[in-house]
Amino acid sequence: MATAQPTVTLKQLAAELAEKHELSKKLANEIICDDLVTLIVKSLKKGNRLRLAGLGILQVKKRAARTGRNPATGETIQIPAKKKIAFRAAKELKEAVGK
Repeated sequence: MATAQPTVTLKQLAAELAEKHELSKKLANEIICDDLVTLIVKSLKKGNRLRLAGLGILQVKKRAARTGRNPATGETIQIPAKKKIAFRAAKELKEAVGK
């Protein structure tokens, strides 16, 4: 069986950046967890693509309404149209993780 992978949070990343750049943890946390996330959400809400150099591209994609099935009953259901967030990894990220 596969073991659970550890999860790294934005707070942990902020703490590492604070240490590396001699900032207070509070300031680093505000920049990363509050300001950066808020700017990313605002940009995606406007419909913009967000390119994070070395990581990849985040963008909102529209999914059309479609017909599906309830797996428990087999009943046909209508699934409404919605938006989803898609991430496409950059070549650099793929190469770094693939090694």
